[in-house]
Amino acid sequence: MGLFQGTQQNYYTTASSFGNYQTISLKDIINNFEIAYVGEGKIIPKQKRSNIVFFAKRALQELSYDTLKSEKSQEIEISPNLVMALPHDYVNYVKITWKDTSGVERIIYQADKTSNPLSILQDGSYNYLFDSNNNLSTSTDSDTWLDFKASSNATSDTSVDDSGFDTSTSNGGRFGLEPSKAQSNGVFYIDPLKSRIHFSADINGKTVTLKYISDSLATDDEMKVHKFVEEAIYKFIAHSILASSSGVQEYIVARFKKEKFAAVRNAKLRLSNLKIEDLTQVMRGKSKQIKH
Repeated sequence: MGLFQGTQQNYYTTASSFGNYQTISLKDIINNFEIAYVGEGKIIPKQKRSNIVFFAKRALQELSYDTLKSEKSQEIEISPNLVMALPHDYVNYVKITWKDTSGVERIIYQADKTSNPLSILQDGSYNYLFDSNNNLSTSTDSDTWLDFKASSNATSDTSVDDSGFDTSTSNGGRFGLEPSKAQSNGVFYIDPLKSRIHFSADINGKTVTLKYISDSLATDDEMKVHKFVEEAIYKFIAHSILASSSGVQEYIVARFKKEKFAAVRNAKLRLSNLKIEDLTQVMRGKSKQIKH
């Protein structure tokens, strides 16, 4: 029986089904693994399905970080509070940009000399204040963040004078512009405790795009992998089960470790999607002539 289910008319008239054939669900991968790898006379004689499900999810997580195309994005307009909440399935950011009037994305760089520390409330004598449960009373936002938020030019370095000389003793003192600060797109920093992104004042009112990495496990609909990575998932599960099982000979574990490494490498090469025409076009501007 063919793998394509339904009719072509159904496919082309339902936008949500576009491109589904290039992926396979994690449930199907688990079922296929049980058929191909688990059973009498096979490499894994017996294994609980719950263990296979666990290692399949771990495989999907690990491959999402550096192999699968698991990059997501969110676009919002920044309000005057200059704060953006981290997405519900956020793991790490790829880059943060704001768009200009032409729709071109301008990269916003991370600030390295500010943060939003936990602000402890004090009385007029600088003594700590406590709540009714004898816990420290804290403020929602720190003075550091409030001053950073109020700054009209947060991207500039106050240790650099008008002549371009860096007067900061911590930087050793140098003449010239600091390359990491030679931009006017604004800056941001992430508060991991409150799961918020804080922007400098010059981002106010701009449309910002956050591109981030997820682990592909947030919802059932996301637990799919590209068919180029299917074999890598099988090898990952097999190696993980064999490596965590007692009584398995070491050479078998080492063999599947090598096979997992090779399968992941092949998946990366396939997903890189390099085309000879694109490479040729890029190399046209080089001094060496490329024949094609």
